[in-house]
Amino acid sequence: MPHTATFDPAARADLAACRAALREGSYTFYAASMVLPAGVREPACALYAFCRDADDAVDQGADAARAVLALRERLDHIYAGDAAHLQASVADRALASVVWRFGIPRTMLDALIEGFEWDAQGRRYDTLDALCDYAARVAGSVGAMMALLMGVREPQALARACDLGVAMQLSNIARDVGEDARMGRLYLPRAWLREAGLEPDAWLREPRFSAPLAQVVHALLAAADTLYERVDAGVARLPLACRPGINAARFLYADIGHEVLRRGGDSVRQRAVVPGWRKSWLMAVSLCRLFPSQAQADQPCLPANRFLVDAAMATAPAPAQANVNPAWWRVDHRVEQQAGFVLGLFERLEREERQPVQLWPQRR
Repeated sequence: MPHTATFDPAARADLAACRAALREGSYTFYAASMVLPAGVREPACALYAFCRDADDAVDQGADAARAVLALRERLDHIYAGDAAHLQASVADRALASVVWRFGIPRTMLDALIEGFEWDAQGRRYDTLDALCDYAARVAGSVGAMMALLMGVREPQALARACDLGVAMQLSNIARDVGEDARMGRLYLPRAWLREAGLEPDAWLREPRFSAPLAQVVHALLAAADTLYERVDAGVARLPLACRPGINAARFLYADIGHEVLRRGGDSVRQRAVVPGWRKSWLMAVSLCRLFPSQAQADQPCLPANRFLVDAAMATAPAPAQANVNPAWWRVDHRVEQQAGFVLGLFERLEREERQPVQLWPQRR
């Protein structure tokens, strides 16, 4: 797995600048990144900075379509290694170094931006398959990119990393049904709602909890749990030092869904929160599952994620560098911080407390 020390001095300075900016604008994420293995830490910060900037540009800007075009133009320059255009942006230069060193295919970043674009367009999802297409873009892509940063490139392991991203997104959707509805958004499969006797648009105009809605939420969480069960096989192929944080993130997120179920599936009138004592228990469990079963390693790739795995297989990383996977006795046990890092990447949980990261020139 490449170490940031193998980057040239200019690239290392750009990566350090990304981390410094995140320390000011997103301290929780910055602190969590400290427990990652050195070979993953700074590249992951560069990736996070771009993901966050892309999300904000599309979600908070005055013209989402224009923001999407600008982001794709930035990717054009990043993947072309266009020094003249990259010169003005520390973050874009850092990301250009990372995508080359780790062989991150453009398909993954394009998919992420496309998912943000779908949000801005108010895209509708009639079926679970259609919803998984969305989840693959906004979360499966992140799972795949993080696996590549951790030095994992086997198709089965990448499929499981994408599974985790999609499962976490489904849990997120089940938890935020009411919150999303109050913003005029509906992610639950519309065909499921109609089958349960609910007209989606009418329900969205006046969102209420009911037994039929609970039935739909339960079905969505069952689909998420099927994917969570496959993740052990992917964790088993990660560097040992990365496993506690990934374990904790998946256990915590799965339990958010289970908390929704414990509340009868009602995520309209209340937002499910995992109690502190159970979080502590799940952190402990995550440390005991460092060598999980690989029984589901050969489960087929979720169709929605296939294009991400295929893209990784078609893209070669830079020549192998020094392996910095820490020995087992150096595994960092600050699991909660590791989990916070992973959760921040998948869901960008710090939105309410972060400040703008000043790495990009203002665009008009």
